[in-house]
Amino acid sequence: MSGHSKWSTIKRQKEATDIKRGKVFSKLAKAITIAAVEGADLEKNFKLRLEVERAKQANMPKENIERAIAKVTGKGDSKLEEVVYEGYGPEGVAIIIEAATDNRNRTTADVKNIFERGGGKLTGPGAVDYQFKSMGLVTVEKSSKTDEQILRIIDLGVEDVDEATDALEVYVEPGKLAEIREQLSQANFKILDAELVKQPKNEIKIINPAKANKVLKLMNSLHEHDDIQRVFANFNIPEEVLKQIDEV
Repeated sequence: MSGHSKWSTIKRQKEATDIKRGKVFSKLAKAITIAAVEGADLEKNFKLRLEVERAKQANMPKENIERAIAKVTGKGDSKLEEVVYEGYGPEGVAIIIEAATDNRNRTTADVKNIFERGGGKLTGPGAVDYQFKSMGLVTVEKSSKTDEQILRIIDLGVEDVDEATDALEVYVEPGKLAEIREQLSQANFKILDAELVKQPKNEIKIINPAKANKVLKLMNSLHEHDDIQRVFANFNIPEEVLKQIDEV
């Protein structure tokens, strides 16, 4: 997939910018609180451990992390709930949104409004989910010997390795995420991220700059919303097209 940019690649670049701006802490705190509902023990709750590690990578203060966990351990007050939205953007792009909110009605209205203003449509549950599959994703840093890296990763028994412009995206069965992440770490790969994701079964290639710009404008609006944790989409934009548009 080298030479093309999926939303996952663009999202990484935006998250790096968000970290520099200190904007990401509130979203990380919400993610930790939601994950902690399944238990506050990092050894037993892999999802929580992943979110805590992501927070540490973003240099989130330790007390902020502890406060986020405490909200669901009887030491705090949490009314957060996890909500999943589905919809279509311009060019028929399928979109799945994971949000964490203390007011479902407010967030639903906001998401609906963002879709409508962006030329898309919020749909009901199941309308686009079938176009994705649940996967574990480990993102590792690329070296100058990319082909050698890919062969070593394939030997671990992963589902797929995707070469992005800035990293290697390693897709695994969700239940093997912790195991493969550890194996990659032991093999001296630099882990940039590890998470449970929705991987598109097929991608829509957008080669018209104006149309690509419209899709990215909607994606950016969703990404910027405080309640929205993660956004998955099935578009793919060639690098040469990406260089011609504004919304990157």
